[in-house]
Amino acid sequence: MRFQTSQQMKLGQHMKLAPRMIQSMEILQMPLAELRERIEQELESNPTLEMVEIEAGTMDERDGGSTRERELSIEPESASDFARLDEYTESNPDAAENTYSSDGKMSRDYGELAPSRSGGGDRDAKFEAMASAPARGASLSEQLGDQWSLTDVSDRVKVLGWVIISNLDEDGYLRTGFEELELRAGQEVSALEPTEADWELALQAVQLLLEPAGVAARDAQECLLLQIDALGDRLGEERDDQMSVDGDALEVARTLVSEYFEELMKNRLPKVAARSGLTLDQINTGIELMRRLSLSPARRLVHDTPETIVPDGIVEYDEEEDRYFAYLSDGRLPDVRINQEYAKMSADKKVSTQDRTFLKKNLSNAQWLMDAVAQRQHTLLRVINAVLDEQREFFDYGPEALKPLPMKTIADRLGIHVATVSRAVSEKYLMTPRGVVPLRSFFSGGLSTDSGEDVSANAVRATIEEIIGGEDKAKPLSDEAIVKQLKDRGIEIARRTVAKYRDQLGVPTARMRKQF
Repeated sequence: MRFQTSQQMKLGQHMKLAPRMIQSMEILQMPLAELRERIEQELESNPTLEMVEIEAGTMDERDGGSTRERELSIEPESASDFARLDEYTESNPDAAENTYSSDGKMSRDYGELAPSRSGGGDRDAKFEAMASAPARGASLSEQLGDQWSLTDVSDRVKVLGWVIISNLDEDGYLRTGFEELELRAGQEVSALEPTEADWELALQAVQLLLEPAGVAARDAQECLLLQIDALGDRLGEERDDQMSVDGDALEVARTLVSEYFEELMKNRLPKVAARSGLTLDQINTGIELMRRLSLSPARRLVHDTPETIVPDGIVEYDEEEDRYFAYLSDGRLPDVRINQEYAKMSADKKVSTQDRTFLKKNLSNAQWLMDAVAQRQHTLLRVINAVLDEQREFFDYGPEALKPLPMKTIADRLGIHVATVSRAVSEKYLMTPRGVVPLRSFFSGGLSTDSGEDVSANAVRATIEEIIGGEDKAKPLSDEAIVKQLKDRGIEIARRTVAKYRDQLGVPTARMRKQF
């Protein structure tokens, strides 16, 4: 056996997804609010990036119509990022799953330069812009704990009550059994050797002494009964709020929840009336009162932060030219620029090599971010304008006029990759004459009508919603009846498809929609 070594040269091309290309992809995909946060983070971490001071006289102009006429200046290097990304995505379908290393992240080490950021003792505008942040709201356990600490109960009940409060879920329910509670609580509670009666006493104390009524319930039925009992305790009080109740209605509601809860949940009101001796009018009065109660009482203390929708684009109608036009609402983004003093320092050989290296790195990061944002805006506006052309009927006639629009159609029209279109429309919203609409909702598959026209799935859902909205609530339409009405409108789909679309719309079955 003979071993032989040799050297060979091989020429080949390999495309790699650079960290900045991945970051460009992320910038494109960000909704406006998230992009604003990203820019503010860079303002905080990068001393070479600064916020442009806006004079009062130019504020309205920046937030208004001049935005749509602004030219987007894009550096050649940044503009080619998306083209290279498209090429890479074409040959690597899983590219979006890649991540970049920490080497690509922005530096937060300011070194000796940090003190100079607020030169002359004046406050930096970008720090002023980020100085006010809402304080974290108190959690459910903290708010209930504050109430519990003021209650006058025995030490034994007090300890067990703390355990119960700390194990409530986000809706305020106690989903855990007493044995499991003792195991979770540890040695302090185990040493008390609490019996089931002790736990029941502590639970009743939590339920009766803490607000809002209904917390610490073990199921929906108990939750409603606790709230009904709390209303009953206030019957003699003079109340001007919406929770003023009639004693008879309260008694009907208590009877319905305590004795006929299962039938009530299945909307079997005639059966309830026959078994209870109540009239349908009395039952409906009790149900009307119950609608004012909550199945998630703890939400009154801890509110989920509502998702703030900030439209990325605004669509308006030009009557003179009979056309719709779009512009970006990027006036909400911080207006940033390169700090020229730091730019000069990066080229000044009197500055130490370490500081110049630090400045050059951050200047590069700042310039890249500005270019990536500009490229994002340029791509997004092109996509929006193409959608306006393709979906003109929606803006004229409403959701029922939506056409099937594959993303490939827009991609081919603009000469970009489908993945770029998908990222551009992700979590983006348009403010239109027909309300705020998700940009992605304009893209969907569809089916053909009897006349041979194409109609989108979103349009079919809108039509189903319209049909259900106009039905007789005493005789709601079954899915089969909806199929027939759709067929009369030239749309032929299967019953199971109607059921699927109805579920997507959050509309219950005909039996549950029936009003007696």
